[in-house]
Amino acid sequence: MDTSVSFSDIQSAATRLSGVAVRTPVITSRQLDAVAGASVYLKAESFQRTGSFKFRGAYNALSQLREEGAKGVLTYSSGNHAQALSRAGQLLGLPVHVIMPEQAPAIKRAATEAYGATVELYDATTVSREALAAERSAALGLPIIPPYDHPQVIAGQGTAAMELFEEVGTLDTLLVCCGGGGLLSGSVLSARALSPACRVIGVEPEAGDDATRSFRTGVLQRVQNPDTIADGARTPYLGAQTFPIVLNHVDDMVTVSDDALVEAMQFAFERLKLVIEPTGVLGLAALLAGAVDTSTGSRVGVIVSGGNVDRATAAQLLAR
Repeated sequence: MDTSVSFSDIQSAATRLSGVAVRTPVITSRQLDAVAGASVYLKAESFQRTGSFKFRGAYNALSQLREEGAKGVLTYSSGNHAQALSRAGQLLGLPVHVIMPEQAPAIKRAATEAYGATVELYDATTVSREALAAERSAALGLPIIPPYDHPQVIAGQGTAAMELFEEVGTLDTLLVCCGGGGLLSGSVLSARALSPACRVIGVEPEAGDDATRSFRTGVLQRVQNPDTIADGARTPYLGAQTFPIVLNHVDDMVTVSDDALVEAMQFAFERLKLVIEPTGVLGLAALLAGAVDTSTGSRVGVIVSGGNVDRATAAQLLAR
């Protein structure tokens, strides 16, 4: 492997998370299979602690920092990683300082604060969160656990796909949402170990297509505060850890429109009885919109990454 993260790291993370993280269910539906023309397996990380896959990487990274003697931690996040790290800190007895954009969903900010974190807001249109985090880290003497570009975070995220393969066996295709690439990186490493022939495809919103352009060109591309309802995928670029993994191991990248995200949310709510946030439904949207080719009878896995959407936003989107 040409990466600092290996499948053995994911296996170690699984051991660390055993009894702490939820082994989330795999959802199937005859209606979904009929629409997709394939056997579809949804890994429902919306049922994970704090409502998203992010708890896996956050706990894996923070527990190791505690073993190394850290007295607290700092991060930057629009919501799901913030909640996850805050809850992990609560469980491990470590304070968490979160730098969060003013535009972050209210439900995610409220949950982060409820888990005991200190939240510092900033204007994402004028301020670089990485620069602000570096400044605060130096001032407060706290190490940074970023949302995706961290080996132990990537390893933790890879346990979701690992569980999916353990439960359903090999797959022909695996669809994974992509923001900064942490979940996609961990998922493809699990796929290469447990289902080597599986096509792993990352999915982004059209407005936040930096990873797709990076994958196509082989050169790291950027996007600044993209206008998309998928708030978890508004990351500006892939990281130093995730870019090489995506470039060298992922099979393809596709994008979907915000309208497709809304339609997938509606399908999940009405047909599957699942509440999924816009970012969490990226993989399902690609499947329903025909953005990926699936042959009749193929086996398709989809990582449903999270369900943290507030009632007002959900009602508005579902009523479109």
